[in-house]
Amino acid sequence: MSNQNKTSTVADMQAVSNQENMRSQDAICTNESELNVEQKWYHNLKYLAVGTLFGIVFTKAEVISWFRIQEMFRFQSFHMFGIIGSAILVAMISVWLIKKLNIKTIYGEEVIIKDKEFNKGQIYGGLIFGFGWAITGACPGPLYAQIGTGSTVIIVTLLSAIAGTWVFGYFRDRLPR
Repeated sequence: MSNQNKTSTVADMQAVSNQENMRSQDAICTNESELNVEQKWYHNLKYLAVGTLFGIVFTKAEVISWFRIQEMFRFQSFHMFGIIGSAILVAMISVWLIKKLNIKTIYGEEVIIKDKEFNKGQIYGGLIFGFGWAITGACPGPLYAQIGTGSTVIIVTLLSAIAGTWVFGYFRDRLPR
């Protein structure tokens, strides 16, 4: 093999490695244990229980109310801003505590929170998300709770969110970063 071919092959491998590294860095959450602990199916029931509790809390706090969401976007009520603000505060304190106290997962693995680089796509994505939220009166979090309370028209919003996620995944590699 000539030196030029070797150099080309090494450069190609580095490009692939860099692309894979970039993909792993912009992943928001990976829930894979490197300990390869085999879990039984019923271990997932805890997520069902937490999700159900989360839906009940959202319903009781009126977070899933279309009227509450419209009040927020019209600046007529502090209710939703208070809930969102308190969630941000809890998240900030939680992340600070995880970093400060070096808190580990339940399996003893280190929690790594990588810094994110800002890019203009976050502004565009936030605007699209906000417009969709304002138009439909539904954020992705409470969609299932809204459907569960009988607002079956929200199924259209759920299907639209799934379609939007699919479209993003399809075009992701072609989008600017």
